[in-house]
Amino acid sequence: MTDVDLKNPALYINRELSMLAFNRRVLEQAKDARVPLLERLRFLCISSTNLDEFFEVRVAGLQQRAQIAGNTLAPDDMTPTETLRAVRDEALDLISEQYRVLNEVLIPELAAARIHIIRRDNWTEAQEAWLRRHFEEALLPILSPLGLDPAHPFPKILNKSLNFIVSLEGQDAFGRHGGMAIVQAPRALARVIALPAGDRQNHEFVLLSSVIHAYVGRLFPGMTVLGCYQFRLTRNSDLFIDDDEIEDILRAVQGEIASRRYGDAVRLEVSRECPDNTRKFLLRQFGLEADDLYAVNGPVNLNRLGEIYDRIERPDLKYPAFVPGVPRALMSGVDPFAAIRRGDILLHHPFESFLPVADFITHAAADPLVLAIKQTMYRSGPDSLIADALVAAAHAGKEVTVVIELRARFDEAANIALANRLQEAGAHVLYGIVGFKTHAKMALVVRREGAILRRYIHLGTGNYHLRTAKAYTDYGYFTCRPEIGEDVNQVFLQLTSLGSALPLHRLAQSPFTLHQQMRALIERERAHALAGRAGRIILKINALTDPDTIQALYRASQDGVRIALIVRGICCLRPGLPGVSETIQVRSIVGRFLEHSRVYYFANGGQPEVFLASADWMERNFFRRVEVSFPIQSPRLRDRLVRDLKRYLKDNTHAWILHPDGHYRRLRPRKGSAHDAQAELLAEWADQG
Repeated sequence: MTDVDLKNPALYINRELSMLAFNRRVLEQAKDARVPLLERLRFLCISSTNLDEFFEVRVAGLQQRAQIAGNTLAPDDMTPTETLRAVRDEALDLISEQYRVLNEVLIPELAAARIHIIRRDNWTEAQEAWLRRHFEEALLPILSPLGLDPAHPFPKILNKSLNFIVSLEGQDAFGRHGGMAIVQAPRALARVIALPAGDRQNHEFVLLSSVIHAYVGRLFPGMTVLGCYQFRLTRNSDLFIDDDEIEDILRAVQGEIASRRYGDAVRLEVSRECPDNTRKFLLRQFGLEADDLYAVNGPVNLNRLGEIYDRIERPDLKYPAFVPGVPRALMSGVDPFAAIRRGDILLHHPFESFLPVADFITHAAADPLVLAIKQTMYRSGPDSLIADALVAAAHAGKEVTVVIELRARFDEAANIALANRLQEAGAHVLYGIVGFKTHAKMALVVRREGAILRRYIHLGTGNYHLRTAKAYTDYGYFTCRPEIGEDVNQVFLQLTSLGSALPLHRLAQSPFTLHQQMRALIERERAHALAGRAGRIILKINALTDPDTIQALYRASQDGVRIALIVRGICCLRPGLPGVSETIQVRSIVGRFLEHSRVYYFANGGQPEVFLASADWMERNFFRRVEVSFPIQSPRLRDRLVRDLKRYLKDNTHAWILHPDGHYRRLRPRKGSAHDAQAELLAEWADQG
């Protein structure tokens, strides 16, 4: 093995900068002419939403760490303060590109497709008259301007809300001379206003911000508006719960949700026309520095443009609709328990429908032979069929136990509502383990069959969420193998009772054995390579950040193991470094569906093993979450997973290759040689359907 310092920070890519690089790949979809036009607008909105969450969580955390311990080094040898400076430079460039794409690319192309976002200076007389009436009738009664003076202090500003700061001249009814006022746009107001269309194929929209700008003077009768500028504040939205002090996690989370709307200020966005003195005034109000301000060339909240996508029925400008496939073994009307007894079943969402998973729980709820149902819930979404089935099972007198993770970021309120609903139905509801998020995706059904109790299991790489199952790629696995059932039951016992972690037969579990097992499997491939056998690892995950695991992969590469990493988002490993990672390739797939599945492949000297898991290879997944990884023992299903992995490794349409310098470059297929993994999987299931 080459003598190399694996602690060298030059071997690691900064995590935050890697996150911004992923967001840039998402933004590239908005510029890709091969993507339908309205889908490109949606990708722009996704890029904006991702950036919001990045500031709410990652930048907020960096700011806190910089204040507490500014000289603490990360694995990449950057302090939080240094990372913040680098993040600002990258974010400024990314934001500039977002607005360039909107103004110079998407708005003109939308107009060419007869979808118009009309600026104030382009309103016709008829449009102006209609909008004036709309302001008087629909907006004026709702808006409440707030003048600033000693009796009217600067108001609380909600996280990510649309606001306007208005400069006024003149004298009001009480003899007070003009100054400044704040106008807050209630969240109930649509940010995009549709103008009456002359025909069904012509769509005209005006932004709420433009209408308020145009008629803001109506809110201040007798005064002269000298300037009106939109702004938006991003706040720290990460929940802080002191695990040592907590007594009731439900109440703790409820309290933190209420305070999230007014967390510490992190970022201030203003329209670029906003003058310097007004910018400085706003920064002072929020206790921010000049580096926390971002001036933008357009609306301060791009993701609300997604309302246009939702309002327009133009199939020619969206991805073609598709009907997910259903394996014959789980067709409607088939007894799922009988199907699972005949053999393990694998589902690949969204190419295959998620409904069989919901049907599995629904069938269990109605089956008189089913005695108990146990399930984890991380994100379930509104109108959940699975939640309905669990409630029905509890009402039917079955033993229903649900482990709900209340701290699933940005879904906390929905999970609290789900917990209350299940408790009212008589289900046993638990909130996991204090200090460890329950991220495993497991459902266990206990059924009496003659003289035995049989366990039926569903394990997944993604959430029990019907909506995201249509947009995220994930795997779901059904089995009634006794050893798998025993392991899943043991994990549930850990989550619901008090006791030691007993050894598992087939599953690996965080925070106990998953990290250790993955390291051992990497070392096994390394041993195969040293013995002259072909060492091969293929990983499909969302993120790779754990320094110990990265070092293990580097060592395996130095000893000849060929490693292919399909990492959608953050990757801190540097591939292709001479003497360190020459046999490692990293690619990111960014396409129609969000790649979310976690698959681990190890060649094992010709006896390959394939695992599915809920866990990415991050410190939090290995050590601060409850996760499970499970082997696919059926040769038929294992071969199918390997075929899927090879599809993704051949993709040259939506693939980005990570280079040793830490930058991604997009693959461009040669004429006649295009491979699109997601399109091929859609076509495969369409053919079978």
